[in-house]
Amino acid sequence: MNSWLEKTTESHYGTIVAIQKELEEGDIEAARVGLEALKEAVSRSEQRALRSQLIRLMVHILKWKTQTEKRTRSWVSTIVQARHAIEDIQLEIPSLNRNFIESIWAYCLQRAIREAKAEMGVQPGIDSLTWQEVFIDEYELPENS
Repeated sequence: MNSWLEKTTESHYGTIVAIQKELEEGDIEAARVGLEALKEAVSRSEQRALRSQLIRLMVHILKWKTQTEKRTRSWVSTIVQARHAIEDIQLEIPSLNRNFIESIWAYCLQRAIREAKAEMGVQPGIDSLTWQEVFIDEYELPENS
């Protein structure tokens, strides 16, 4: 296989089929290289999923803190769902732990600030979020809302 990187960007399943073909033809080295490329592609995909959920979570927390009068149960639900999605990713891939999240924190926060501004039509006025705010604090509406 000439370009495993290209193959992995096209289709993980297609990459598996190509690796299987290499094994059937006895080219163990090509199959090994293909497996390594596939492993890296899957890792990038999982990292991308975690980044996406972290940004989604941060956006809703920024909105919660900025637009107190517009808080909805939908925002609460999104915060809970994003936290659960991140937990699920971490259960499946333990290397995407707190250290990994902290390594992408600033990038995700800047993206979240831009997305929150686009959604709200105003700058959030918040330039930082803590681990406590993102992963521990409870976001709830009063019972009569």
